[in-house]
Amino acid sequence: MNSAIIAGIFWHFVGAASAACFYAPFKQVKRWSWETMWSVGGIMSWLILPWAVSAVLLPNFWAYYSSFTLSQLMPVFLFGAMWGIGNINYGLTMRYLGMSMGIGIAIGITLVVGTLMTPLIQGRFGELFASTGGLLTLLGVFVALIGVAIVSRAGLLKERALGINAEEFNLKKGLVLAVMCGIFSAGMSFAMDAAKPMHEAAGQLGIDPLYVALPSYVVIMGGGALVNLGFCFFRLMTKPELSIRKDFSVAKPLLLANAAFAVLGGTMWYLQFFFYAWGHAKIPPQYDYVSWMLHMSLYVLCGGLVGLLLKEWKSAGRRPVSVLSIGCVVIIIAANIVGLGMAV
Repeated sequence: MNSAIIAGIFWHFVGAASAACFYAPFKQVKRWSWETMWSVGGIMSWLILPWAVSAVLLPNFWAYYSSFTLSQLMPVFLFGAMWGIGNINYGLTMRYLGMSMGIGIAIGITLVVGTLMTPLIQGRFGELFASTGGLLTLLGVFVALIGVAIVSRAGLLKERALGINAEEFNLKKGLVLAVMCGIFSAGMSFAMDAAKPMHEAAGQLGIDPLYVALPSYVVIMGGGALVNLGFCFFRLMTKPELSIRKDFSVAKPLLLANAAFAVLGGTMWYLQFFFYAWGHAKIPPQYDYVSWMLHMSLYVLCGGLVGLLLKEWKSAGRRPVSVLSIGCVVIIIAANIVGLGMAV
């Protein structure tokens, strides 16, 4: 396995670690509705940072985006909006199935759809069975799914040991939402593939290969922002129990603290895809579709590790922790199998 592939997996791990930690600052927000908190963090992650980073990278911001036709930008934007729908369904899945079952089903589906649908659409799926590298990649995806399932099982054992239940457990509704979340969340993988002309144009401007994907985030996350912010603002305007004015009427010290934590959470959310771009740049072009598999499986791995570091499993007993450890090892093995597949 060459150094570039190892670097690619490492940067995907860093991005996944940021994704696993991003909600921690949000938990420190007090006396704000979820919609207000999510909107403040989202404005930072989906609008301010993508635009600011692109403005720094591009020699001529407006000339770059105006060089593309509407037919080139629209698929990127719509796939970003597709991802945004999945993002909303993710929260609802946790509500009706609980964290462990919800994550297991949603992440499992989005891992498979986001990874394998791209070569299928491109007509390259058959090539995966015609080479050793392709077969190892498929094996890595399968092993990663097993790892996600084991970690989810550990989470379910933990919830049972601690007496944690879903807020409004509803198996039928939760399964439908989990499937929708898994399919729509894969929009980010499709958006990255659709944005390849934008990446190439950024490279022609002399931008470092590590950063060529970042300007496309203005369009991708713009689509996600439209869906997420639209959903939040609609609820804030139509639900009597929700009020932006009330949320921003808290004492000034709390208001500043809430804003700071929400912005920090949004920044950490953005950083997952900042480093995703770095990892993606190091993956060989013929295997670029595995970036999504690495991101999602390492996200589950980092989520488990962060939980252990924060001592969230301390009172769950030995069995859940043992099962979690096995699942983490399996995901690490999966990443190595994919790495070997790319190196062949």
